[in-house]
Amino acid sequence: MYPKSIQKLIDQFSKFPTVGPRTAARFVFYLMKAKKEEVEELIKSLNNLKKIVKLCSFCFNPFEGEENLCQICSDPSRDRTILCLLEKESDLVSLEKTKKYKGLYFILGGVISTLKKEEIKKLRIKELIERIKKPEKFGILDASFKEIVLAINPTTEGEATALYLERIFKPLRLKITRLGRGLPVGAELEYADEETLGSALEGRK
Repeated sequence: MYPKSIQKLIDQFSKFPTVGPRTAARFVFYLMKAKKEEVEELIKSLNNLKKIVKLCSFCFNPFEGEENLCQICSDPSRDRTILCLLEKESDLVSLEKTKKYKGLYFILGGVISTLKKEEIKKLRIKELIERIKKPEKFGILDASFKEIVLAINPTTEGEATALYLERIFKPLRLKITRLGRGLPVGAELEYADEETLGSALEGRK
């Protein structure tokens, strides 16, 4: 129905999370009506995303800078005995806004719905274990993790992931805690208000 160049762009936008063909088509037609300068600015921002933004060598948080560690991991005032595991980058931002957590983070890169090998491979489990055992190898000095906080979204997939991680950590003999009550089942951390998240952090057990 659409010219090839339009359909190709619709297909590209459709690959975005929660974006279907109809929404993707709206994006494309918005760009067609937008000023040339706006489109050029978007292209520039996309190029910078790949050129300037990089992932922290320890927690995988995206940041801009010359160092290998993000601002959180390179901050000497952070508590290096606690490691908080998150599903995605936006969850980290949400927890930081509460100003109730002072430890370090690790972004898993997703969740699993089953225990199939293909799904488990999508998570950074191997990288996580390496960083817990030898944090200095990845730029975190003087760290000795005593507690792992499973700040995974309270969804069905999140619960499956948390249970799998608890099994993985059992031989390491670390204290494993989860966010306290207050977060409704099926909710996403990034959409929770700061007060609810803060209470969940303080009430972890």
